[in-house]
Amino acid sequence: MTALASVAWPPAPIRTERLVLRAPEVRDRAAFIELLTSPEVHTYLGGPRPLDEVERAMPGAPERWPGSFVVDREGAMIGQILLRRATEHRRPAAVGMVDLGYLLLPRAWGHGYAAEACAAALDWLAAALPDEPVVLATQTANARSMRLAAKLGFTEVERFQAWGAEQWLGLRPPVTPSE
Repeated sequence: MTALASVAWPPAPIRTERLVLRAPEVRDRAAFIELLTSPEVHTYLGGPRPLDEVERAMPGAPERWPGSFVVDREGAMIGQILLRRATEHRRPAAVGMVDLGYLLLPRAWGHGYAAEACAAALDWLAAALPDEPVVLATQTANARSMRLAAKLGFTEVERFQAWGAEQWLGLRPPVTPSE
């Protein structure tokens, strides 16, 4: 299986109708801190991280690593898309597959940005690593995330208990060139 880390990084910015997916920059630090410490953003993710912890961990520019995209709207960061290899903490069925994650600031909710950004990231992944299935995990209580998973073509693999709540694991099969 081709490693996500072997893909040239960062790629050229990915442009959609309203957004740009790009590598993190120094100017994104405050938005990253807001994203990681927001109680609303982390309602279904085990709660926000403490502000002092996040500020210490991110003294300068946010880390750049393959699969981490900033979601930019009109020159400002509104969220993050993550494509990374699933590890044991997810589910055994998902280990080694590309795992899609996304976080958007509350002010960006309800405008379709998550769907637009995730679809663009998945299209990029399909071009960069053809034949890669993708998994997505979310709490079943997160109705918005469940709707987005269905819209993006993920189908249920299993439900399981973790972090004190029912979780949902979905799979999006590889997209072939004929699709």
